[in-house]
Amino acid sequence: MSVLVEACVDTVESAIAAERGGARRLELCASLADAGTTPSAGTIAAVKARVGIPVFVIIRPRGGGFVYGDSELDVMRRDVDAARRLGADGIVIGLLRDDARVDRRRTTQLVDAAAGLPVTFHRAFDLTANLGDALETLIACGVQRVLTSGGAPTALEGADALAALVARSAGRIGVLAGGGIREEHVQELVRRSRVDEIHVRGTRLARTRMPAGPTHVRLRKPLPDDEGAWEETDEQRIRSLTTLTRTYDL
Repeated sequence: MSVLVEACVDTVESAIAAERGGARRLELCASLADAGTTPSAGTIAAVKARVGIPVFVIIRPRGGGFVYGDSELDVMRRDVDAARRLGADGIVIGLLRDDARVDRRRTTQLVDAAAGLPVTFHRAFDLTANLGDALETLIACGVQRVLTSGGAPTALEGADALAALVARSAGRIGVLAGGGIREEHVQELVRRSRVDEIHVRGTRLARTRMPAGPTHVRLRKPLPDDEGAWEETDEQRIRSLTTLTRTYDL
């Protein structure tokens, strides 16, 4: 059985390296340290100009959970349209309700916005209350593929659940295994799960040249420990700051 390798990338150089390494599809993201958000228009265009394999663009307006409001859905619709116009070969989404079920209404709206582009539902699927029910919902929404670890921390740990999803899908939706896949166990994973597509990172640490200067200044911030948390602007704090600076006697 020939297994398709999809590489998750966030830069042009990573996209080129993945294609050279034999990946047959890319998931293009930004902010992978935050589990992936929508990449810039420039990144999408540059990657499409440099690689010949399909590029699926993640549509996620922020990190921190997968329950979205109407304003965020508006952003996602606009990003789907922009990705499609820039030549994306597919999109990747993941929308949940606060009862841990797939947000069927909003998912269908984004599938419709994709205007025929294939849609993958990402690992938000693994946070649903019932994987079997979620799979049926995605099929009804017109989603082509689901990225999942079988509801486990890693795909290898979820291999049996992945096998059950493959069997249940009966060819109606693709099952793309992802989550901590490594060279030392990928063959075991494929054998046990019977998936024919895997999703990998396959990275090495890279560093940029930093200018000489103070070493105590840090710009990168740690992410919240809570997977459902993110930072939003606090209106009251901004009001306090603007009031204090407005009245400050220079």
